[in-house]
Amino acid sequence: MQYFTSDTHFFHEQLVGVNDFSNRDFIDAEDMNETIIRNWNTRVNADDIVYHLGDIAMLHTRPAKVVYQRIFEVLNQLNGHLILIKGNHDSRDLFKYLDKHNYIYGNRPKFEFHDVGVLIKMNHRQYYLTHYPMMLGIVKQIINLHGHLHRYTVPIKENVNVGPDSGDLDYLTEDVPFGTPLSETEIEKIVEQKYIDFAKRK
Repeated sequence: MQYFTSDTHFFHEQLVGVNDFSNRDFIDAEDMNETIIRNWNTRVNADDIVYHLGDIAMLHTRPAKVVYQRIFEVLNQLNGHLILIKGNHDSRDLFKYLDKHNYIYGNRPKFEFHDVGVLIKMNHRQYYLTHYPMMLGIVKQIINLHGHLHRYTVPIKENVNVGPDSGDLDYLTEDVPFGTPLSETEIEKIVEQKYIDFAKRK
């Protein structure tokens, strides 16, 4: 199975709470981390693939090596193979550290890295996976899955924010526990419902 998420912001104390960017009602960042890990692993199995569309973590500690080690320890607790697309809060040095400590998990590397984005085919559509929303315009059968905006959504039906704070999650009829990567079925549901919503606005 394939799953999709973004903007987990592990360790990010300043993002905890209800504010313009998020609705992260946790005691502290440790509580948030534990919740995301638990909800992630409840859904994702060891052999699944999870596309993480950037902003893995934010931790202001020195030296940097300690930061990378702590992020690695969290990611190592997550089920699945992680395909990491670089966000604005992810450094190349972090990716280099993770790559240096990469390992075979099942029959493939635990981590895969991309600086800009990934194009995949799924259920007769093409999906362009990026951190920042891409204003692709009307391109038949191409949907942009992205993160970065937290609670905000792009007012374009071809853009879907897959982050845990995303307003696009309102298109689903069932709540998704915080930090749970979205399934292919949920992505399709959001796309379909967003198309219906925008058709009504004409």
